[in-house]
Amino acid sequence: MKTSIFIVDDHYLVIEGIRSLLQNEKNIEWMGHAMNAASCLDYLKRHQPNVILMDVNLPDKSGTELCKEVKKLYPSLLIVGLSTFNQQAVVRNMMDNGASGYVLKNATKEELLEAIELVVSGETYFSEEVMHSLNEPQPQQPVITRREKEVLQLIAEGLTNTEIADKLFISVPTVNTHRKSIIEKFEVKNTASLIGKAIKTGII
Repeated sequence: MKTSIFIVDDHYLVIEGIRSLLQNEKNIEWMGHAMNAASCLDYLKRHQPNVILMDVNLPDKSGTELCKEVKKLYPSLLIVGLSTFNQQAVVRNMMDNGASGYVLKNATKEELLEAIELVVSGETYFSEEVMHSLNEPQPQQPVITRREKEVLQLIAEGLTNTEIADKLFISVPTVNTHRKSIIEKFEVKNTASLIGKAIKTGII
């Protein structure tokens, strides 16, 4: 019996790369792709594949949120996280939301097939680099407020202080205050370091 595969990723080259790896496998049925969360949910109303390869970073919703939503709607559907990130917090977040495995985008065809085979048989699969990351001590996560998290998310999306103020209906000085507070809590000196540390600790 063939295992039907669907991929959710916003990079066409990644989709095509994985499709070309799997399309001639006799035990795999390629069901197509979605490039964002909304398209994925729309597709699942009509078709249910056995396994979804799901990117952790999507343009309209995080992969972790989508994973949680899909598992709630379709509990028997299997999800394998797909990412360039192997940070412990990101992996754990995906697994906590119902994923059965986690594969890095630099995986070989053999790794990908092994991941699919294992999750279908009821086991969990992690890439070797991911396993190594999971065994490392987890960095301390700074405690930030709900509003600070909203500001941080928008900073990571590349919005200016003025754009953040408009989006959250607060003043620019208030945004500045939140930004300074976040930078102090993360013990970093600039925005690039802030975003890097926020991703590493799994806050965004």
